Formats: sequence, structure tokens, C-alpha cells
Amino acid sequence: FGFHYRLNALTGGIALSIAVIPIIYTVAEDALNALPKTMREASYALGATKWETALLVLLPAATPGIFAAFLLGLGRAFGETMIVLMATGNAALLSWNLVEPVRTMSATIGAEMAEVVFGDAHYNVLFFIGVCLFVFSFSLNAIAEFFVRQRMMKKFGGRV
Repeated sequence: FGFHYRLNALTGGIALSIAVIPIIYTVAEDALNALPKTMREASYALGATKWETALLVLLPAATPGIFAAFLLGLGRAFGETMIVLMATGNAALLSWNLVEPVRTMSATIGAEMAEVVFGDAHYNVLFFIGVCLFVFSFSLNAIAEFFVRQRMMKKFGGRV
């Protein structure tokens, strides 16, 4: 396939997906299982098939929970340090090529924090990277909360 490096961004992405998919699956499954059984039974009573019930009744009702599952998975993947540190080659390169080694922001903190001098500019840059990660995570959660709340308000008429 022409790969020059074993450890690259593609390998890290595959490793992260293996780590994140179980989280997304379990939270989405919990969201679907939390729906009342009467919703499914009412759909069947009106003549809907299993597929129609799943796609037109259950999936829209569980959308906030499924959306939360995707956001939890994204947050976990974004903040993951050790998988990325070991699977991507940990090279401080910036490239759009998926088969070259890379280093993420969280892996930079994990790899360099033990060697940095306290109070040095490098130390401050590492803390700035941490603040950027926090701001991204907080913003993602705030946006998700806004959209989930907006959808619930629209769905239940302002009684959230």
C-alpha cells in the first residue's frame, strides 16, 4: 500500500474507533431501552411494521440520547492520550497525509510535561494547550446541551 511508517494517523484513528465505539453503542442502547414499551406497542397497534416503528417512532424519540452518545464518544476520542501516543508515531509533524506520524494536543501534554522546567515558556505553552482542550470540550458540551434542550423544548412544548 505504500506505507512508509507503521505508526501513523490512520492507525491511530482505527485504534481510537475501536476504543470509542463501545461507549457510543452502550449509551445509544441505553437511550433506546429507556423509551417506554407502550410507544412500541402503540406503533404496532396502529399497523406499523418493525422497521417503520424503529425508524419513524423509536429513533426520533431517542435522538437526544443518541446525540449524547456521539458527543461522549467524540469527547473521549478528543481527550484520549495514551492510545494516540502509542499508535500515531508521536512525531511533532503537521501533515494532511494520513499515513505519516502525527502528535495530538493531549499526547503533546502527556509526552512533554514530565521533562519541562517549571515556569518556563514551554511549561506555559503546555498549559495553554490544556486550556485549549478544556475550552473545546466545554464548548462542545455547551453546544450539545443547547441543541438537545432546544429539541426537547420543541418536542414537549416547553416543559423541560
